[in-house]
Amino acid sequence: MQYRVSEKQPNSKMCFVCGLKNDFGILAEFYETADEELIAVFKPKTEHQGYPGRLHGGIAAAVLDETIGRTVMIGKEEEIWGVTLELNIKYKKPIPLDAEIKVKAWLTYEDKRIFKGHGEIYSPDGKIAAYADGRYLRVPIEKIADFDRQENEWRKVSSPRDSEIIEI
Repeated sequence: MQYRVSEKQPNSKMCFVCGLKNDFGILAEFYETADEELIAVFKPKTEHQGYPGRLHGGIAAAVLDETIGRTVMIGKEEEIWGVTLELNIKYKKPIPLDAEIKVKAWLTYEDKRIFKGHGEIYSPDGKIAAYADGRYLRVPIEKIADFDRQENEWRKVSSPRDSEIIEI
């Protein structure tokens, strides 16, 4: 299926999931779609394996958590931050290390304090390899961490992955 990209979300410097200068991280990039979904794209490294050739389940959980948690920002001008209250995951099939992986997530509920979402990791053949439902508490970034946007290089960054269409 094809998804039209409407916006790219920011990356940071050292975040494990989105940090572009974190040598141990997965270097995921996040794209909002015209259908109000968020797609993360990344290519796992050998260092991300559980069993040989397979993505570690904890890393799959981390990317699902990050992608679902970012859905609350889709189409909004202001930054909305949250902390994970609950993440329920179902693993269906192994996720390979040697291919670009895509994650799709969308918001399922939102009020002034809580938001919820659903996310799916797709294997290269387009089948769902894992999925999760998450529940998050909205919290201003100042109450979560000492976060300096400039120091942490929180910004939208152009990439060879950038495209008007993403196919899953």
